[in-house]
Amino acid sequence: MDEDTRYEAVRSRDARFDGEFFFAVETTGIYCRPSCPAVTPKRSNVRFFPTAAAAQGSGFRACRRCRPDAVPGSAAWNVRADTVGRAVRLIGDGIVDREGVAGLAARLGYSARQVQRQLTAELGAGPVALARAQRAHTARVLLQTTDLPITEIAFAAGWASVRQFNDTIRAVYASTPSELRAAAPRGGHSARRTATPSAGIPLRLAYRGPYQAGAVFDLLAREAVPGIETVGGPTGHRTYRRTLRLAHGSAIVAVEERQGDAVTGSAHHPGGWLDARLHLTDLRDLTTAVQRLRRLFDLDADPYAVDERLGADDRLAPLVAARPGLRSPGTADADELAVRALVGPVEAERLVRRYGKALDAPCDGLTHLFPEAAVLAEAEPHGPLGDLTAALADGAVRLDPGADRDEARGALLALPGLDARAVAVIRTRALGDPDVAPPGVDTPDSWRPWRSYAWQHLRTAGELE
Repeated sequence: MDEDTRYEAVRSRDARFDGEFFFAVETTGIYCRPSCPAVTPKRSNVRFFPTAAAAQGSGFRACRRCRPDAVPGSAAWNVRADTVGRAVRLIGDGIVDREGVAGLAARLGYSARQVQRQLTAELGAGPVALARAQRAHTARVLLQTTDLPITEIAFAAGWASVRQFNDTIRAVYASTPSELRAAAPRGGHSARRTATPSAGIPLRLAYRGPYQAGAVFDLLAREAVPGIETVGGPTGHRTYRRTLRLAHGSAIVAVEERQGDAVTGSAHHPGGWLDARLHLTDLRDLTTAVQRLRRLFDLDADPYAVDERLGADDRLAPLVAARPGLRSPGTADADELAVRALVGPVEAERLVRRYGKALDAPCDGLTHLFPEAAVLAEAEPHGPLGDLTAALADGAVRLDPGADRDEARGALLALPGLDARAVAVIRTRALGDPDVAPPGVDTPDSWRPWRSYAWQHLRTAGELE
């Protein structure tokens, strides 16, 4: 998109582009999402930025009305397999906060200077600025949804000092942390007072366009492994719960299915959200937990681009028309997904019971964390399972958000016991690759780069297993 096209999107308040770019108004010093309901500024006063971090780095503050930090992420990072795409996915997973820029660069195989240069040239912000913008959003969520002390929130969101936290909140939101907490949306205060750490953190996980929640929850219900996952409630109002192993502790997360026009409307519907609640043993894991849920439910996809491309194909057109906005679900734990793709659900349940770490306080049928690859490699070192878990444990196979998809595919195919279909499932679900051909299907080039979504359409329609 050129800048004139972006301005037209702003003038029409087109929510399809929320998160794809941001605009700032030089006369007010504020940056917004394209769908901001405020009066459209003059073209001469508008600047465009590829990321919120770039706008913040240029001195603009986040709009209090449209909350541009809460939009879905750009779908480009799901599609792109290059260094910048891999870097953004890793930053989203919290790598910079945990390992610093040096850790990010090491995972990408470049020097810190090269990573800084590439990100700044394309996104207008380096890794530190991108991580800072993410921390600011995490802090706003905690301030407005919990009664945690502000000092505790500062460290939970990833800051090294309260002073840095206060300075960043003022720079990004033009408010002190206390003022930001008091400005919670209407009804937020009463909700926040009941949102104690023991009750969990309530969140809205935003997405763009139509969203076929029923198809995603159907898949999760079929695949659920007892002990680590449950799906309960009547169709249309189900709740998916699962345990998560995170960098600083564990979590129990719950995501609610939403049906109705807001979820399954036309392809021109601006979007909506899924309600979630996170119970974390360590609040520093909030950002990572949210990103893993977003990958699991494929919330950063661009359904407009997918439906337009696949809907032009004679075979897929009726399927797309029947299910606009169908997603290609990912996973909340890539190593776990790989093991499950190899052994199947019955064996996965056995592994959970025998080797999974028991929760201190079981909850609603959730009793364990899925066993780590290193634990499985030591406990059952022989056969295909031992080969896979050893490769995951020692890094010979990498499935983290910054992994090279082609390298991972080659490494997986070199392991015994993994056939082409299992590797395709892992590449689609664990690595989030949107362009994996359905196994055994001769796919036309016109399905690219969305063949994973074509696969989901064919499976959901019962044309493939």
